[in-house]
Amino acid sequence: MADTEEKKIVTEEQEVEASPDVHFEPVIKLSEVEVKTMEEMEDVLFKMRAKLFRYDKGLKEWKERGVGDVKFLQHKDTKKVRLLMRRDKTHKVCANHAITSEMSLSPNVGSDRSWVWNVAADVSEGEARQETLAIRFANSENANLFKDKFEEVQKINAGLTDGKTEENDEEEDDEEEEEEKKDDKKEE
Repeated sequence: MADTEEKKIVTEEQEVEASPDVHFEPVIKLSEVEVKTMEEMEDVLFKMRAKLFRYDKGLKEWKERGVGDVKFLQHKDTKKVRLLMRRDKTHKVCANHAITSEMSLSPNVGSDRSWVWNVAADVSEGEARQETLAIRFANSENANLFKDKFEEVQKINAGLTDGKTEENDEEEDDEEEEEEKKDDKKEE
């Protein structure tokens, strides 16, 4: 009997040794790095998943730019709104431009869930380039929501532009008056 008890103890020890909870200390310890996306100073007004295309004029065909969340971001200080879209896994920017009143959304031929528009200066690839972009959504409801928000954002940016020109005119008038007062004092 003593032999069987020893064998039981040995088999129990072997089962304990074959544990899947193995822990290794890392060779190099990495510290956390803060990544800035330049979106920290902006509020998200709209966010929806979509697929973006750009028109290649040389090849005369549509090229896929990426799949991800398209967002309208409003800057907290200037209140200016821009469109930003990043690819899903890589988070690489595939669209980044201001929404201007000159842009017009037109329905894509043969689809009720996509829109086409021209951009004067898209800076998604580092430098400003004129692009023709198309965006496709999962359904027509989402596409119509995007269109409504796009038009709302155009009005917001147009209002900012109009307001800024009036403010700048007032500031210029005030500066001119101050200069005239200084000139008058110098003459006296």
